[in-house]
Amino acid sequence: MFSKDIGIDLGTANVSIHVKGKGVVLDEPSVVAIESDTKRVLAVGEEARRMVGRTPGNIVAIRPLRDGVIADFEITEMMLKYFIQKVGGRSWHSRPRILICAPANITSVEQKSIREAAERSGAKEVFLEEEPKAAAIGAGMDIYQPSGNMVVDIGGGTTDVAVLSMGDVVTASSIKVAGDKFDEAIMKYIKNKYKLLIGERTSENIKISIGTVFPNGRQAEMDIRGRDMVTGLPLTVTIRSNEIQQALSEPVSLIVAAAKSVLERTPPELSADIIDRGVILTGGGALLNGLDELLADELRVPVLVAEDPMHCVVKGTGIMLDNLDHVVKKKF
Repeated sequence: MFSKDIGIDLGTANVSIHVKGKGVVLDEPSVVAIESDTKRVLAVGEEARRMVGRTPGNIVAIRPLRDGVIADFEITEMMLKYFIQKVGGRSWHSRPRILICAPANITSVEQKSIREAAERSGAKEVFLEEEPKAAAIGAGMDIYQPSGNMVVDIGGGTTDVAVLSMGDVVTASSIKVAGDKFDEAIMKYIKNKYKLLIGERTSENIKISIGTVFPNGRQAEMDIRGRDMVTGLPLTVTIRSNEIQQALSEPVSLIVAAAKSVLERTPPELSADIIDRGVILTGGGALLNGLDELLADELRVPVLVAEDPMHCVVKGTGIMLDNLDHVVKKKF
């Protein structure tokens, strides 16, 4: 029988679920496809993501989370219910305790909406924890010692930067610049330079395949297809890594500025620890080519990409579930 504790990384781009005793059992895109007139759910997760930008008029693929918080409450609730049942919710004889991670610095209203969505999805108790804390634990950092640990968690909707010591956040910053803004910047650049319209999925493929943010970093090129704004017809153009570096320079500079501001507000003793230990990058954005080098260059401290950065937050929730009664203070 299933354990009654589950941890959820409720991300803007992906939802990951850890079931106590089972490990990470689900990792799917935060997308729901519904019929616009009847509001009937047609697909959730990966199946719905394949429909983004490719649906007829009466079907809409919705991402119910924006910038790390709930933008569409009803759809988020449907999505959570679906995922909880998919990982065995129907076989639970009693309702589970749920630990959900949210960005640092979210408002009490945003916290309340996350809690309510989880409760309506079948939770007995809901615990809320800050994403950078879970990410640091999932990345293998020992944050319960009296020493400084710095983590930069770049997700789909938000980037959370935090310095942790003695099991808590000392200084933190959360900005609404992350993977989604990178994709938008690439779309905008290609629209302005080539007069070519591309979709979100193409933009994301460009970022993953040839994207870089470090000068003289990756050197690659790829052919992309889209709609010519002048003729309205399909068109193929070739783009290169150095163009993507230009396209991403603005959003990346905001992440660098957030990391700098957190370091500037960090007590000197903890700053000294960070010089020794380095900064850990987590989240999907950590995989962006050259980002670790750029941050190391700008912050003048070692920067390391966590092992399996995409799953650090959900792995962190798994470790916290083992100590749920002691670790998490923010119970609602």
